[in-house]
Amino acid sequence: MEAEKKYITSEELKGHNKVGDLWISIQGKVYNVSDWVKEHPGGDVPILNLAGQDVTDAFIAYHPGTAWSYLDKFFTGFYLSDFKVSEVSRDYRKLASEFSKMGLFDTKGHVTSLTLASVAVMFLIVLYGVLRCTSVWAHLGSGMLLGLLWMQSAYVGHDSGHYVVMTNNGFNKLAQVLSGNCLTGISIAWWKWTHNAHHIACNSLDHDPDLQHMPVFAVSSQFFNSITSHFYGRKLEFDVFARFLIRYQHFTFYPVMCVARVNLYLQTILLLFSKRRVHDRALNIMGILVFWTWFPLLVSCLPNFGERVMFVLASFAVCSIQHIQFCLNHFAANVYVGSPSGNDWFEKQTCGTLDISCSSWMDWFFGGLQFQLEHHLFPRLPRCQLRKISPLVIDLCKKHNLPYRSLSFWEANRWTIRTLRTAALQARDLTNPAPKNLLWEAVNTHG
Repeated sequence: MEAEKKYITSEELKGHNKVGDLWISIQGKVYNVSDWVKEHPGGDVPILNLAGQDVTDAFIAYHPGTAWSYLDKFFTGFYLSDFKVSEVSRDYRKLASEFSKMGLFDTKGHVTSLTLASVAVMFLIVLYGVLRCTSVWAHLGSGMLLGLLWMQSAYVGHDSGHYVVMTNNGFNKLAQVLSGNCLTGISIAWWKWTHNAHHIACNSLDHDPDLQHMPVFAVSSQFFNSITSHFYGRKLEFDVFARFLIRYQHFTFYPVMCVARVNLYLQTILLLFSKRRVHDRALNIMGILVFWTWFPLLVSCLPNFGERVMFVLASFAVCSIQHIQFCLNHFAANVYVGSPSGNDWFEKQTCGTLDISCSSWMDWFFGGLQFQLEHHLFPRLPRCQLRKISPLVIDLCKKHNLPYRSLSFWEANRWTIRTLRTAALQARDLTNPAPKNLLWEAVNTHG
């Protein structure tokens, strides 16, 4: 039987990494997923980024045990002749297997039910504060509470995007659209598209959309080379306008975060009405329409324009804590340029993430995502399990001399601002010229 097996090398596998010719290796067996990429529940980006290499660790991280049975129909008949497993990967897979045997992936607790209940209560309080109270302080408090509601609702949407938080897939999709589209105005389809790419290419400057915020922010001077985003399919221009904004990014970071939701709303609309293939497009659009019905109506019930602006800004400002948190988890971590590799999954996740240390009673506030490394290594693990496995992840990092960084919320802010300030000072270096754009030319035209 061994003699009858057909083999290809890893170098030959690399040649199958183009649209229409996408091969991957899992446990040394080679699969052709060229057609499946269109139906892949996680979208096409993860497969496009990892095609042409062994993806065993990423497959284990993202798929339940039942997914293995679907692989046979994609088997090419080839095996990798030079298939090897590193010690880090061996230990990672062993840990994932132990968690599965312990039932950690299936033990979800009552986090989702409690969170949804708290969201419902907060929504009722917000409605009461706006519709029944006349005090400006009640209206301010209602706006702030709405921001907290958006944070908690987003955590449910995040969890339901990684694993089934409800009793079945149908209710899980309902939870996604309700907690994401209907309550926050941010499409779960947009979130899946960007978030899966982020996980696969964690902190790759040209593949991870969560780091591509030009011309407003640049976490590394490598962006000054106008690198091409493989996610958006366009060049991230570092021109004079970008240089001007980035020069002061350590000052503008928090103000921009306070209105960052506006960008998320725009990104949602651009995706849903684009030519790109979107799963459940109609359902996502319906959910967005629900949000853009109740939210403007609620704001319009406030007595005057000033209070309406105050209400919206208060809700945005409170919710900005969540946007800041997501930045803290990655902005100050290690970055790289290039496509992700399936052979160093564990190493890339440890280098590209920062944890935020806090007491267990604050887990609800951070949605479990303060354990960012644990979440990136085991994205299907319910948030109630992340604190339990943290010591095991720390031990594994120590064993292989890999970074495990856990900072207080304030220290993580300091690291992030320091990273932004370093890049800002480099952007001020006039010896590094940036091409002028049309806006700059228009502003500086004389005569």
